[in-house]
Amino acid sequence: MQSAFQVGACGNVEIGAQADHRDRVLSVTRPRPRGYIGTGHQTIGSDILALYHALLLPDEVLGTATSSRIRNLDPDGWYPIEDLLEPLELLGEKLGAAGLRKVGRKLFELSHQERVRGVITSASAIVHGLDGMYRAANRGQDIGGWKVLSFDAGEARLEKTTPHHCALEEGIVGAAMKMVGVLVNIEQPQCLRNGRDHCQFVITSVVTDVRWTGA
Repeated sequence: MQSAFQVGACGNVEIGAQADHRDRVLSVTRPRPRGYIGTGHQTIGSDILALYHALLLPDEVLGTATSSRIRNLDPDGWYPIEDLLEPLELLGEKLGAAGLRKVGRKLFELSHQERVRGVITSASAIVHGLDGMYRAANRGQDIGGWKVLSFDAGEARLEKTTPHHCALEEGIVGAAMKMVGVLVNIEQPQCLRNGRDHCQFVITSVVTDVRWTGA
């Protein structure tokens, strides 16, 4: 499949979004996470479609060309990861980090909440299940992932080496925690977009009972 992405000489991904009358050309260089090569990296179509449906006015935000392409995807098909990362970069450029967090929360509600409600019932299950959930929707070699660095009472630390925009992931994780009755604060003392080679999520909450521990 053809994509709008190209790999630059330094190994960074250069994004060139073709513009229709509502799109403006976007040229962004995105650094690669540590260890990420992404050979044959594909993502499930339903994740790309969920991003589209999470937007109130997708044609206005993404442009009619990108929106039309996404609408025609098969939810059960597999597509190059760039077909998800490209609209994420567009959203990051147009909406900013706060906007992407909102999109991430809505995406979780639309695409994941009903499927995992009652199955995932604690913060512990979410934290320790992130990498598995990532691999269920992504395939390929050296595609990065999530690593739990620590899980203590009211605090969890994770390392993220996926290529997805971290602000969107903050929104998804926050919405998942809310589903199990745990309100959290998420900070990133290290971030790929601030020159580090990975993102580190520090998730804190005043909740330390069974909703946090799962036992």
